Amino acid sequence: MKKIAISGLIAGLILFAISYGGLYLAVRFFPNLFIEYNSPLFNSDGSRDLMFYMHPFIISFALSWFWARCKSVFKGHMLFRGLEFGFVYALVALLPVMWITFSSLDITITIVLSWFFYGLMQAILAGLIFAKINP
Repeated sequence: MKKIAISGLIAGLILFAISYGGLYLAVRFFPNLFIEYNSPLFNSDGSRDLMFYMHPFIISFALSWFWARCKSVFKGHMLFRGLEFGFVYALVALLPVMWITFSSLDITITIVLSWFFYGLMQAILAGLIFAKINP
């Protein structure tokens, strides 16, 4: 349990830093994508902002637990284990969630694809961290 908590915390801190920096860069280099976020669907009064910033930690602890349970399935070099872990998560969890999100909310395919890519990158990075810390 200790390895799960430590690797989850480390991955959460790294994902938080990269997510925050990535958001800044994405707004700077893809401003047209973020114009779509001016929709009332994404308008918040600020009362749930903390939940938004906790996301990297929530996903990191969940993925850390998943890694601990399934790491023996992923074979080979650390790089390949991390990549495969990220792709498995994307196929099993992200794809169905993005499918239902796109089919039920009035959002564009561009937003859904950006969320899918973002989640895939998070899972691959977390997988690489877990493969290094908790082989």
